[in-house]
Amino acid sequence: MSRLAAMQQMELFGQRWQDGLRRLFPASNSEPQPYDRGLLVLILTLMTLGLLMVASASMPEATRLTGDPYYFIKRQMIFLAGALVIAAVVLRVPVHYWERYSWLLMLVGLLSLIAVLFIGRTVNGATRWIPLGPFNFQVAELAKLALFVFLAGYLVRRHQEVRENFKGFVKALAVFGVYATLLIQQPDFGTVVVMFVTTTGMLFLGGARLGQFVALILVGLGGFIGLVATSGYRMARIQSFMDPWADPFGTGYQLTQSLMAYGRGDWFGEGLGNSIQKLEYLPEAHTDFIFAVLGEELGFVGVIGVLSLLLLLAMRALWIGHLALKQEQAFSGYLAYGIGIWFSFQTAVNVGASVGVLPTKGLTLPLVSYGGSSLWIMTAAVALLLRIDHERRIGVVPVTPAPEADSPAEPPIKPKRRKKRRAGNE
Repeated sequence: MSRLAAMQQMELFGQRWQDGLRRLFPASNSEPQPYDRGLLVLILTLMTLGLLMVASASMPEATRLTGDPYYFIKRQMIFLAGALVIAAVVLRVPVHYWERYSWLLMLVGLLSLIAVLFIGRTVNGATRWIPLGPFNFQVAELAKLALFVFLAGYLVRRHQEVRENFKGFVKALAVFGVYATLLIQQPDFGTVVVMFVTTTGMLFLGGARLGQFVALILVGLGGFIGLVATSGYRMARIQSFMDPWADPFGTGYQLTQSLMAYGRGDWFGEGLGNSIQKLEYLPEAHTDFIFAVLGEELGFVGVIGVLSLLLLLAMRALWIGHLALKQEQAFSGYLAYGIGIWFSFQTAVNVGASVGVLPTKGLTLPLVSYGGSSLWIMTAAVALLLRIDHERRIGVVPVTPAPEADSPAEPPIKPKRRKKRRAGNE
């Protein structure tokens, strides 16, 4: 089976979904645009909303810790400026460079996970940050992007092996397994779960056999149960998740305060800046539980609005991946799929933890929560999406991937632009 036929067979969207997404993201009938303006506006809207919510949620905590109510706001503005610089740099880098050096990025992520165990800063019992002067960098965020870029390249290089040989499936899992082992040592179980789900989704969309996919899910569930059962603090989190009101001033304190925030928000909220729970009642109000403050201040309507923006971002990423595969840009397609799965699942975990649907995990809300590491890496990811879509629109021919061991070697083809542009820009 040819690569194109295989990719068409593994399309994520059926015909009805494709028709619906074409209506949601219509092609322009005017002059084709070189980039997706709607996606860019969506990204900037989420960043701006994040800055506003950090400003609202962080003032009481900043006053208590530093005496300056604008301490976290100032830092978030610096992080945002750095994110814009990162986006500008990433947008200038052709996608084929990411594919060519995906193994090097994977190695950098691996070395950073090893380094943090020796030189990292420990906060609340977790060693996850490497001090960089006035800032701390959370290496797990870099590791996520590094792993997904590597997997996209691996699925291109070893596409046939992943589809037909169990060894090709296991090789990809081995890389994830090494990453996961190092993350557990920090410990950072939440990032492991996000990596596992995204890796599973990318392998499935890359053509892994259904039996292997089911086996991977079962192994993942078994590993999850084993890690929870052998860790006291994880078991306590599960118990507080099951019944937070059994110990509302102990293990269930954070979740009960979060639920109170949502309850106070009602339909239209208390108004921006009028949250009560952020007044040192709700821990991590400007980071992991910023969505609870948003729910209290903007209400159910605001919650639905922000979730709709994040859903649009994830769906747009998946649609870009679909269109890239249609144009035989395999690496771009798989990477866009991975970014879409990553953002959607991390959003689900963050929101689910704050409303009591999932156990509490230390995961940020994409592009909204306070923190430089998450904002910088996720900005790089969405800038990659813009670059992928840009190359799809102008018709960049992808670099021929390195041949597999059982296929004859072919000379590399340098990227070049097609002479004729597409009539529309989906």
